[in-house]
Amino acid sequence: MSELFPRKQVMGFIFSMVLTAVALGVYFFDMSFAVGMTVLLITAFLQAGLQLVVFMHAGETDDKAAIYTNVYYGLFMALFTVFGTLLVLIWDVG
Repeated sequence: MSELFPRKQVMGFIFSMVLTAVALGVYFFDMSFAVGMTVLLITAFLQAGLQLVVFMHAGETDDKAAIYTNVYYGLFMALFTVFGTLLVLIWDVG
């Protein structure tokens, strides 16, 4: 009977609620802008990873290596685009 209990999904849901509470704490506690944005970014990426692995079953298929490779490539391209834009438009290097 215990093998039928979706322990992984329940633990993922609880961890997801904890991450949401931490992100909500940014609103209620008096944090600086930099600290608040750092907390929000970290909790957002953790939440996205949790949703992908636990609830979208990315690690349970035969082609999980291809799925994770595509996720890492997409993350790399997103970060490259964001920091490249910041480098050109705000940091004004050159």
